[in-house]
Amino acid sequence: MQCNGCEFRSELYYDDQYQIWVLVEDDGTLAVGMTDISQTIAGKILHVRVRKPGTLRPAGKPVATVESGKWAGPVPNLFDCNIVNANHEVLDNPALLNIQPYDAWIAHVRPVRQQEALGVLVTGEAAFAGYCERCRREDIRCKRL
Repeated sequence: MQCNGCEFRSELYYDDQYQIWVLVEDDGTLAVGMTDISQTIAGKILHVRVRKPGTLRPAGKPVATVESGKWAGPVPNLFDCNIVNANHEVLDNPALLNIQPYDAWIAHVRPVRQQEALGVLVTGEAAFAGYCERCRREDIRCKRL
């Protein structure tokens, strides 16, 4: 699915600003990545740093930081979690976040309370409506590098 040229995947969970996506893995960990909206706004991503595996990250404290030529900032975290691992392909080639934002996850995390974690995220039709609303409101037109 798309909105303003921005890819959206209905099987994923999203934060309410549509900066990050979350995928529930078979082992219960959550893969966290940047949305097409985020990678477009950031521009060419030059550097990614993920917190050390085993680190407890409380809600509000980022799991990673991302740097581009025009922006540096946190990868938001909305729930208490432990860092499991970083995606070394993304660490070695951060531009993957621009090229394939929904395949290039940044980190795997294990939420302290999974149902609570998923409860603060949006998914499905509600997420698509909010995603499109942001694209239209801010006139975001996604492009890949």
